[in-house]
Amino acid sequence: MKILVTGGAGYIGCHTAHKLKNSGYQPVVLDNLVYGHKDSLRNAGITDHYIGDIGDCYLLRRIFAEHEIQAVMHFSAYAYVGESVCKPDLYYRNNVVNTIRLLDSCVEEGIKCFVFSSSCATYGVAQTEIIQESHAQNPVNPYGRSKLMVEQILKDYETAFGLNHVILRYFNAAGADPSGLIGEDHDPETHLIPLVLYAALGLRENIKIFGTDYNTPDGSCIRDYIHVNDLAHAHILGMKHSLEKRESLIFNLGNGKGYSVREVIEVCKKITKIDFPVIEEKRRAGDPPILVGSSRKINEVLGWEPEFPDLEKIISHAWTWHKKRHAID
Repeated sequence: MKILVTGGAGYIGCHTAHKLKNSGYQPVVLDNLVYGHKDSLRNAGITDHYIGDIGDCYLLRRIFAEHEIQAVMHFSAYAYVGESVCKPDLYYRNNVVNTIRLLDSCVEEGIKCFVFSSSCATYGVAQTEIIQESHAQNPVNPYGRSKLMVEQILKDYETAFGLNHVILRYFNAAGADPSGLIGEDHDPETHLIPLVLYAALGLRENIKIFGTDYNTPDGSCIRDYIHVNDLAHAHILGMKHSLEKRESLIFNLGNGKGYSVREVIEVCKKITKIDFPVIEEKRRAGDPPILVGSSRKINEVLGWEPEFPDLEKIISHAWTWHKKRHAID
């Protein structure tokens, strides 16, 4: 079975394409390489790939003509919150307008399952420490709003055209494939774990803790980290269920357990056996003290459980990747 993976040269998309391939599927990747990496496709063993935009209707027709695509997994979103505030036009054009063009192509080709990479950013400011799928959605930035718009569009396309969807709202994706072949490579990098590992590698002078007076056990923010391979597995389970049952699904994806910024730093020091400067800064506006997602629903419906729920394992896999990437023994 062939699966179109848009954004399949990016971090989560490439790991999902790799897992699809290892699970007996044939991933076909479409990526414009704005944030994706051709090297990642090669390392993941992905041979069917196209360079281009999801809004290019002619390219989409070509891909569908050359491959018998059964489902689409969509990862082609711009995902920098700060950039979305400064350049909302860029985010609405790519994340919403181009996604509509992709959806129109799916309807035209008779695709029956569309798996959407959404985000906990659709919830906005958390009203509860543990967020369930029923939590109110009130995003506070254009990035989160673009994701919520697509969620709503998908529901309308299901009603009008019978296009079933699987919406997966991520918390903090982290780690790397245990093989060390692929991993996280953003430019600029904004995620905590790679930034801390950059400090261990000497690629940064220090790591900053933004806020040390939150009402948490050690005063720093608590977040939910989920291994990227566990994310990939959830996409495949959701796709299979949707194709077999002909129904749409919405799930949170997290570990259901939070770790503080200080805990992440200490585990990184333990794994790397390297000390580095840690600087305490004032809080950043808009950072909630605790943000953890409930994965109870996806566990009950699909039987999904994280294979790598332990923070040490997540960081260990990430460390293996970053050492290899920067050629450090």
